[in-house]
Amino acid sequence: MSQYHTLRLILGDQLNAHHSWYREKDDGVLYLIAELRQETDYVTHHIQKICAFFAAMAQFARALTKAGHQVEYLTLDDTAAFSSLNELLDSLMTKYGIIRFEYQMPDEYRLREQLSAFCRSLAIASNEVSSEHFLVPVETLPTHFTAGKHHLMESFYRKMRVQFDVLMEGGKPDGGKWNYDKENRAKLTAKDLSDIPEPLCFGNDVTDVLARLARHKVQSIGQVSEQLLWPVTRRQSLDLLSYFCTALLPCFGRFQDAMTTQSQHRWSLYHSRLSFAINSKMLHPMQVINAAVDAYRAPDSGISLAQVEGFVRQILGWREFVRGLYWANMPAYESLNALNASRPLPDYFWDGNTRMQCMKQAIGQSLEFAYAHHIQRLMVTGNFALLTGLSPDEVDAWYLGIYIDALQWVELPNTRGMALFADGGLLATKPYAASGNYIQKMSDYCTDCHYKVKEKVGERACPFNSLYWHFMEKHRARVAINPRAGVVYRNWDNKSESDRNAVLEQARHYLDKLNEL
Repeated sequence: MSQYHTLRLILGDQLNAHHSWYREKDDGVLYLIAELRQETDYVTHHIQKICAFFAAMAQFARALTKAGHQVEYLTLDDTAAFSSLNELLDSLMTKYGIIRFEYQMPDEYRLREQLSAFCRSLAIASNEVSSEHFLVPVETLPTHFTAGKHHLMESFYRKMRVQFDVLMEGGKPDGGKWNYDKENRAKLTAKDLSDIPEPLCFGNDVTDVLARLARHKVQSIGQVSEQLLWPVTRRQSLDLLSYFCTALLPCFGRFQDAMTTQSQHRWSLYHSRLSFAINSKMLHPMQVINAAVDAYRAPDSGISLAQVEGFVRQILGWREFVRGLYWANMPAYESLNALNASRPLPDYFWDGNTRMQCMKQAIGQSLEFAYAHHIQRLMVTGNFALLTGLSPDEVDAWYLGIYIDALQWVELPNTRGMALFADGGLLATKPYAASGNYIQKMSDYCTDCHYKVKEKVGERACPFNSLYWHFMEKHRARVAINPRAGVVYRNWDNKSESDRNAVLEQARHYLDKLNEL
């Protein structure tokens, strides 16, 4: 008779030590955690992303084993003979005579469909359970989101604040306002640059992971050292959360949109960098929210309401919102292309070799650290992809691969919806298009750039300027209906026809030479 009766699958982003599965020990239950080519190969990932997931999975397997659970951890060496997760599961079920299969609901549509179809083919009992991670249960998402309908994040966020009683007092928002976004758009001054704290980094040895990736010829992008700086255990994740609350949160909101080249900590600034720990479920979102709010409320914390509200909005508002939008609109969402964009990604998306300083910084940082903050992703690389009409499929694959925190449920709405407006407005009320002026306002990127941010035409005119007006003119029928776009088009229309034509011709020239910018 087999030692095990039940096989439970734990995916690489389901490292939740507080899941109800683990409250009781049962020697007849075998937990499976596996490194799979299926997961390394569906897009080309950053090598730090693969290392971080594999290292965290291995650490979680050790922790479960230490806690008395039966765990089978399989490396790429062990799973190389299996073409898919399905084949591996079939093999283990036969090997151990399994009579019941269980799994936590995957966060990505492709995996949920795969496992649902797999279970329908089984002759044994199977069950999907909650991952017990998100604040809004999947079964209640339809009460908040309707497929094909625009939803306003601010309205959803306020409901979440009330429901979970976060930053509330007497049924009203703390401070009398729901949103302090206007106070959180400061550019870093010379004095500010000298005060940026050193980021908390870890030294996790991933030499064994790197050896396996090389042995199995796994394709990847980006750079990595043998000592991975990202947290791969719950303890390290808690340390990073604590460091954020004490050292970074006091200035987080104020500088959350800022960008610079003038600091050795320019890649981290005041950002928490907790997204990998949260998305892999080593940390629970409410645990993160409570820690930030507790830090704010502590006596003499030096943390203003604007700082903590800006952070809470990202976790309680935006993170839950994009997840709801994703599940309401999949699978159609991943093929939406409302602006009919089709250009291939320029080569510098893979090596950062461009004369545009903002793109060089954002892409270079992403390749070096598998990380960029939200404004770099939205208003630099995302804005450029929008203005130049890059293929949403290619842009999705790039974002999904290059960032350590990227899983499709969070990446797809942010990329195809927020950055590219490819969903036609299901997420955003208008395209987030901007000229070089925005980048200059929020950064010092333009100071040493080959291109001139104040120029719209000419050999060294900032590409973002003419590309912006080209985009606005091309998509005028769609964009002009937004009331906030009226003044933009009035300014454009007040220019002479020859001036407008010169700007549009400049843009066409840049689009023809996109790989050479």
